[in-house]
Amino acid sequence: MTAEGADPYLLPRMGGGSSEDASRRGRAAVVAIDGPAGAGKSTVARALAERLGFSLLDTGAIYRTLALAAVRRGVALADGAALADLAQGLPIAFDGTRVLLADEDVSVLIRAPEVSRDASTVSAHGGVRAALLDIQRRLAARGRVVVEGRDIGTVVLPDAPVKFFLTARPEVRARRRFDELVARGVAVDLDRTLAEIIDRDRRDEERAVAPLRRADDAELVDTSELDLEQVIAHMEAAARGVLDASTFRPS
Repeated sequence: MTAEGADPYLLPRMGGGSSEDASRRGRAAVVAIDGPAGAGKSTVARALAERLGFSLLDTGAIYRTLALAAVRRGVALADGAALADLAQGLPIAFDGTRVLLADEDVSVLIRAPEVSRDASTVSAHGGVRAALLDIQRRLAARGRVVVEGRDIGTVVLPDAPVKFFLTARPEVRARRRFDELVARGVAVDLDRTLAEIIDRDRRDEERAVAPLRRADDAELVDTSELDLEQVIAHMEAAARGVLDASTFRPS
């Protein structure tokens, strides 16, 4: 979370003690969180950023916003070239935790199930990912940021000094997504939600461009049997163990 009026993507630097940590000096202080749909990445990333005093970059929100804009403008989701053109001029902005599309707050709209499905289709186009890659890297370049998505540690920020791959069993992720949507007043079916989770996993893992996978140097965090506090506490300790103490704001 950032202070009111602050640049939501203002970000420093780090160091370490071990020989492995030493090789990470000079890199921007970035925590990369990847994982499948419904793993709780957004919730965990937001809480972890607050604990560390870092900014938050939700890259999934960028793809969701692009999908929403494409549907509104009548751009076919199968037209990769047109989507890439739209991505290059996408009027997206972030105001704290709010996502703005041409000054409209779309933070809630982009979390709808149909937008999630459209975002998966949009993100499969190589031209779209290329168009958004520079935006994501620029936003993270100055450090002190938690970045969450599906290809952060493998493609967007492969040199991030701290990487996690957050996951859970499909049925657990489906229940969490179901409960989240119900809490928002969305009419949803649990069995359908599970089917959508499984289908999204398949599409993300099998897409030709930047498929979902765990980076070789990412720590696997299975949250199936863990509560939110346990997950955040573990990841906070791991991040603090890698990044230099001067990276963090005073408590």
